[in-house]
Amino acid sequence: MAKATKGKKPAKSKGGPARKSFAKGAGAKARPAGKGKASGKKFFVGKAPRPAQGRKGEVSARPGLKRATLRPGKKVAPRKVATPAAPVSAPVVAAGLPPDDGQLRALAAVAAGADKKSENPVVLDVRGLSGVADYFVLLSADSDRQAAAVADTVDDRLTGMGAQRLGAEGRSGGGWVLLDFGDVVVHVMSPEARGFYDLEGLWADAPRVSVG
Repeated sequence: MAKATKGKKPAKSKGGPARKSFAKGAGAKARPAGKGKASGKKFFVGKAPRPAQGRKGEVSARPGLKRATLRPGKKVAPRKVATPAAPVSAPVVAAGLPPDDGQLRALAAVAAGADKKSENPVVLDVRGLSGVADYFVLLSADSDRQAAAVADTVDDRLTGMGAQRLGAEGRSGGGWVLLDFGDVVVHVMSPEARGFYDLEGLWADAPRVSVG
């Protein structure tokens, strides 16, 4: 006669029923069978991954991680942006440097123009900025007649110093006479033409040579 099995649990077979699924709905994956230990991966529900730590006080977020998702209480040091230097208008050539031959000729052109009552003399040092000349001389004349007289006086003064005039334009009128001496170009202009073409603004990066 078989022994009574009352009070004893039946032995579990190896092919017992599958474990219940922890996810609801069709197609959900069942929790893998294990020895009762939780998975080795850790998940943070509702929290973003902890940002990587760099140097002391510096927090660098991972790519794609918005600043707002960093953990509360963790301050991010603002990145320092270099402020560009303000542009300097009408720079002046440093005093004390010996003038070169081109600068001497440019100053001689200013002095010659002053003999004929030219106004607002400006000498621009365009070395390294222009392949046309080293210095631009700007002089103002109130009329075409005065502009021609200033140009003639400048021409005589510079050729007397040994400079060679390579070209001249505008002697017939128009409010602009140009004299080309190679390293020095002299512009004798009416106030209207000078304001319209604005060579000082066009060459604003060129240092100005003191003519005082």
